[in-house]
Amino acid sequence: MAGHGFIQNKLEIKFLILYITTRVIQPIPFDTVLDLTMCDDGIGYFDFSECLNDLVKTGHLTLSEDGLYSITDKGIRNSQICESSLPYSVRLRCDKNISIINRKLRRKSQVRASTEVRDNGTYTVQLNLDDDMGSVMDLKLMVVREDMAKVLSERFMKAPEKLYSKVMDLLLTDDEEEES
Repeated sequence: MAGHGFIQNKLEIKFLILYITTRVIQPIPFDTVLDLTMCDDGIGYFDFSECLNDLVKTGHLTLSEDGLYSITDKGIRNSQICESSLPYSVRLRCDKNISIINRKLRRKSQVRASTEVRDNGTYTVQLNLDDDMGSVMDLKLMVVREDMAKVLSERFMKAPEKLYSKVMDLLLTDDEEEES
């Protein structure tokens, strides 16, 4: 074991990994599982890595081809049984970190930008903004250069609500008001 924390053995590390993967809203990569698990000084990298692999081997977690970990029904059942054995302070710290990750994951799934090359050599930039109810905005723009497409995508990803607000403002503003 790494240091002097509340987590004392590999079984508790497995409980913690199950606790975490039960609460994240989407499958997550190795680094995210690692960051969320290292919330206690008693956990070392090699013990964590071994425990994560064991949970995949035993069918508590799955590892997709693109390197994302998700919990199985077996893992959920065992997590529910064992989570109360985790120290309360560790669970609180995990819950705080998980809520931050879940916000980022939700945001990533709600704001998307993609670029596609057209037959004539121009580019189509597709910008999507969703909320919990569904699509808020789907916008396709044609640009003549790839670097322009990249800039549009990056700016949209940084502040999609700003673009949405400006589009709404432009569409709802009466032309006669602007001319006065």
